[in-house]
Order: sequence, then C-alpha cells, then structure tokens
Amino acid sequence: MTSSSSVPVLTIDGPSGSGKGTISRMVAEKLGWRLLDSGALYRAVGYAAGMEGLDLSDAEAVTRCAQTTKIRFVAATDGSDTRVMVNGHDATDELRTETAGGAASAIASIPSVRQALVDMQLAFRKAPGLVADGRDMGTVIFPEAPFKVFLTASAAERAKRRYKQLKEKGLSVTLATLQREIEARDERDASRTVAPLKPAADAVFIDTTGMGIDVVVAKVLAVVRP
Repeated sequence: MTSSSSVPVLTIDGPSGSGKGTISRMVAEKLGWRLLDSGALYRAVGYAAGMEGLDLSDAEAVTRCAQTTKIRFVAATDGSDTRVMVNGHDATDELRTETAGGAASAIASIPSVRQALVDMQLAFRKAPGLVADGRDMGTVIFPEAPFKVFLTASAAERAKRRYKQLKEKGLSVTLATLQREIEARDERDASRTVAPLKPAADAVFIDTTGMGIDVVVAKVLAVVRP
C-alpha cells in the first residue's frame, strides 16, 4: 500500500470566483487524480450550523458542529457535478449560494473550526494523486506538495463569472452586489489571523483575467507535466 506522503498533490489556491473549482475539476479529470474541494467542506459546516440555528460567531458551538457534521461527496452518475451530502441531506444546490459562501468565510476565521477540518482534508490524499482546491492548500494543509498553483483574476472579472454561473442556475443576483461581496470576502480572507489567503512562496502564480478555461487548464497541467 502506498504511504500517503508519497502520493503526489497539486494544490490550487485562490480567491472566490478565480475559477479554482472548474479548473481543479478539469485538471483532476485529465490527470485521473482525486479531487478535494475544501471550500465545500467549509460551506457544508456553515450550512449544517445554519440548519441547527447556531450563531456563526459562537466559536465553541460551530467547532462542535464541524466535529460532528457528516460530509460525503457522491459522484453523479450522469456526468453532472458531484453531489455533496450533509448529514444525509443532498445540500449541493444550497452550498452554491452566496449565503453559504459568506457562512463558510465567517466560520473559516475560527482557528478551532479549521483544525477540526484538517484531518478530514488530509484523508483525501490517496493514490494515484490529489488535486486540492482551496485557499490554504499550499500554505497550511499540504505545505510539502510538489506542485502548487495560485489562481487569481480581477474582482470585476470574478464577479462577472459568478453572475453568469448563478444566472444559469436561475438565481436572481446583481453584478454590483456580487462585486461588493467578492471584495468584502477578499478583504476578510486576506486579513484573518489564521491561514490568511496568500500564495505559497513556491506556488506558480496565474492571473486568469480575460483567459479562456482551456488555456488556464493547459497552464496548470504544465506545472505537473512540463
């Protein structure tokens, strides 16, 4: 059996709306590696806390929730997005809303919540390899990963992408509100004391503003297979 430390890891970090999710999914598919969507874990805990009616600033209650929430990723049989089961409930669609994103960002600033999710994330490292998508994958969770990428794009571009995504899902949103939320979240993520959002010193920095998805995927794959 392969020891997990010998399993290659590609970390893809970046701010909200940088395209990490789509790019990570496509790269994992092309490499035939497993995928860890760490943002979904935080969103799932935020969602579970909301279902329990918890105050998200109550660190103790939210940490307990992080320790007890059962999260499962179920591959869709029809080729659509992976379903996320939270305590037995399919919460995939709820987890995509900006509300869930805001809840995730709020609880992610609680050190004990991050700690509760560390082991869960490390357990994803299994052969043949792992693509880890998040905000602190290359700096905190897999600092020794051999391959690291930091994806970014302008706030305006990220708001546009998010707007298109949410519109396609039939959600009513305005571009201005989305851009404000993205900028506020950037500020919160970059300034938090625990695991702030920043590129790992050894990460390859890719600004995807105005770049097509296939071009970005090729650039990321080139990090793993020069």
